[in-house]
Amino acid sequence: MLSGRRLDLLDPSPLDVEIDDIAHGLARVARWNGQTVGPHAFSVAQHCLVVEEIVRRLKPGIDARWRLAALLHDAPEYVIGDMISPFKSALGLDYRAFEDRLERAIHIRFGLPPKPPAEIKRLIKEADRISAYFEAVELAGFSVAEAIAVFGRPPKIPPPKMEPWAPAEAQGSIFGGGIFGGRPKTAIASATENPASSTASK
Repeated sequence: MLSGRRLDLLDPSPLDVEIDDIAHGLARVARWNGQTVGPHAFSVAQHCLVVEEIVRRLKPGIDARWRLAALLHDAPEYVIGDMISPFKSALGLDYRAFEDRLERAIHIRFGLPPKPPAEIKRLIKEADRISAYFEAVELAGFSVAEAIAVFGRPPKIPPPKMEPWAPAEAQGSIFGGGIFGGRPKTAIASATENPASSTASK
């Protein structure tokens, strides 16, 4: 990782998860394998921001930690990239277990439960599906009928803005801009705060 952390992909430690690595990686991972309109790809970082926004619209006043969970819902993709759901299913349980281990490490790093409550997971999944619908129609060339067939009809909420950002803008926005008052607080000291915290650093 550019931070100097050395994440063990088979046994990831929360100590080796750095917010800068997540923001940098997600801003450079393209949704829809890059098959979207515009001069820039629609990044996973921007998608995560949209999902967090939709969660707030679906459940006004939701606790900030569950907003953070929404923002981090695709965070493992900073390591493994964005993979379409049918391919994930084809890879089977080993891939799911790998993804789950990364997600647990990331959640622990930022003070979230390793597995959010089922109600929160359902809410984030719904917001993820709604975001995918709007991305499909506005960016990925789907007709409304095609998008409804795949993702279902979205609820009547103001459609999120779907103008793809440059990587630097997406990277700076995902955690630097104020929805949590800046960078999210971590539950575990980083290497710069506690150099002896992990043997897997530089």
